[in-house]
Amino acid sequence: MRSYVDYQKLVCSITGTNVQVDDKHFESVTRSAMTESLQAKLQLASAEFQKTQGELSTAVEARQRLDAQLSENELVKKEFALLKPENRVFKLLGPVLVKQDQVEAKSNIETRLEFIRSEIKRVEAQLQDIQGRQDKKKVEIIEIQTALQQLQTQQAPKPVQHLGMVAA
Repeated sequence: MRSYVDYQKLVCSITGTNVQVDDKHFESVTRSAMTESLQAKLQLASAEFQKTQGELSTAVEARQRLDAQLSENELVKKEFALLKPENRVFKLLGPVLVKQDQVEAKSNIETRLEFIRSEIKRVEAQLQDIQGRQDKKKVEIIEIQTALQQLQTQQAPKPVQHLGMVAA
């Protein structure tokens, strides 16, 4: 159990002061220091939450790009399925069309599809991780805000009750 002096030392270390306070003011200084500490934690948690929002946005964009690539490559695969052995396949390399073997082209598309699917799985796992971290930060922020509200409610001055006496 801490003594009054221990609490005074703690408050002085938190506030960066070396002021000795009496019992009346000690509680006020303690609450003030706690409020400042909670506000600093809230700012830090909010900054971390915003960082995870940016990460989530980046991951969602990557997922969308992969979906577009997957659709495009699946369409190419369907077109390749319609080809006859005598059809020729060309590959665009820069500004030049280069003839490519059908079997090699089909194999390249299959490899590309496998790669895209594995990237989608990786990005999905990343999205889940980011969302989990974001949910934890959201809970932390709510807890800090609740603690601040409770502390501010305790700090509010209590109304003075009038006894209803009338001076004659």
